[in-house]
Amino acid sequence: MKKLLPALLLGAACFAAGAFVARPTAPDEITVPMLRTAQQLFGLNFSDAQLDSTRRNLSGYRDSYEALRKVALPNSVAPAVGFDPRPLRLRQAQLSDGGSAGRLPEPGKVKLPANRDDLAFYTVRQLGELLRFKLITSEDLTRFCLTRLKKYDPQLHCVITLTEDLAYQQARQADAEIQAGKYRGPLHGIPFGVKDLFSAKGYKTTWGSGPFKEQILDEDAAVVERLRAAGAVLCAKLTLGELAQGDVWFGGKTRTPWDVAKGSSGSSAGSASAVAAGLLPFAIGTETLGSIISPSTACGITGLRPTYGRVSRAGAMALSWTMDKAGPLARSAEDCAIVLAALTAAGPDARDPATMLAPNRFEYAFGTSVKKLRVGYIKKAFDQDYPTKANDLATLEVLRKLGVELVPLELPALSPGMLRFILTAEGAAAFDDLTRSGRDGQMVLQNRSAWPNTFRSSRFIPAVEYLQAQRVRSLLIEQMDAQLKGFDCYIAPTFSASLVLTNLTGHPAMALPNGLTAAGLPTTITFMGQLYEEGKLLALAKAYQDATSFDEKHPPLQ
Repeated sequence: MKKLLPALLLGAACFAAGAFVARPTAPDEITVPMLRTAQQLFGLNFSDAQLDSTRRNLSGYRDSYEALRKVALPNSVAPAVGFDPRPLRLRQAQLSDGGSAGRLPEPGKVKLPANRDDLAFYTVRQLGELLRFKLITSEDLTRFCLTRLKKYDPQLHCVITLTEDLAYQQARQADAEIQAGKYRGPLHGIPFGVKDLFSAKGYKTTWGSGPFKEQILDEDAAVVERLRAAGAVLCAKLTLGELAQGDVWFGGKTRTPWDVAKGSSGSSAGSASAVAAGLLPFAIGTETLGSIISPSTACGITGLRPTYGRVSRAGAMALSWTMDKAGPLARSAEDCAIVLAALTAAGPDARDPATMLAPNRFEYAFGTSVKKLRVGYIKKAFDQDYPTKANDLATLEVLRKLGVELVPLELPALSPGMLRFILTAEGAAAFDDLTRSGRDGQMVLQNRSAWPNTFRSSRFIPAVEYLQAQRVRSLLIEQMDAQLKGFDCYIAPTFSASLVLTNLTGHPAMALPNGLTAAGLPTTITFMGQLYEEGKLLALAKAYQDATSFDEKHPPLQ
């Protein structure tokens, strides 16, 4: 021991003097023995088979670390992470009472269809007018939706729990209020569903995952509360891919009604499928990295991902605190606006500090002339060859005919792809107990890309690298703001770099149906807006949908 001590002290001295430096040669291959040793530092005990899967992800992470280290980061750049030291009591003291959401355009006269089944594809606005003028009752409309949910769910696998008793109770209350002249607005008496990561008292909140399929949370999520205040009727808790990934959940795979042999994409899989099939007029989903935009595309509906912090996530499963967002999936931009107005009418929510960041509440801007909007388009993206290019170019031509001047726009130089591990690091933290307890083995998917392996891999992301990524995210936010200066909105192909970019910067985005493929499957294009400027974004989207009929198409259900 006496002979060993000087050697240890010498090693410590060399380390302190700066002997621990980055090697100029290529890094060693990541091996299972290496990870077996490393996990001991963190008190982990993954099997060799699990570590073998993990090491492949870690090689990709290491490439991201190398890319991040090439970005200049002066000390003045802070991480893009919010922190609010006020306790809930003090945050509540600062809440406002909400206010008016502006004005909707006149709806025109709406009649009951000759074929009752056609009600399935009426918009929220049309159904609202039927209810307002007492041409149909909420109870009848609710029964109609519940019947369709029961009829088509065996094909689509889009429902986890029907909230039937609650739905009839709320529908009868809505009818009584409307009959008494106490009309709450365009959502009064309208059936809807929520992605089953939002809690609802008295019902299971499964998060789509086997380990949580019996979970009951004794609270209503903020979106459930606020839609109830608007008079809407909760009919179902809808499927999501396990823990908000993909379209596979503990009960199977959710299908798109356009082709039931195909999945509806994820993770707001059930919300998109149910709306597209005419089972519900609208539903609420969430997005962290594409979970509203992607299923809206697979199912051919209109999906709105609002600005980060615009809609309260209280009572929702957290996957990534700095990236999760909640928003509506519906038939049209106008419907999305109606739902967003209800979700934000009460103002900020002290339970979700991100809502405290919004400088104003959402207001309709449908009176805006789209000819006066400055609209960009990512020319480089549209110039590339990709499967839906013809439909996308046709969309740009429609906008030009409406008098919209499309200005070529470039995205920030920083690549958003190297920041994707922010999500997985936060997700691994959110489900730390699931991973360490081994209950992740109860999840359906166990491949290298599924959450169990991703969460294990993310345990090896150094805290320093996570914070460096958040600092680079701050630079990305500033670059995005500079690029969008003077623009009201911009347009990009749906599955372009903008999807990851805007999820990191928090900008709002909409997926709008714009045609069909040769195989008869729907396509979408994506409109993006400035932070907290959903009003202008929705005005542009409505103008496009008024000039086209893609949002009125629906699948031929068997």
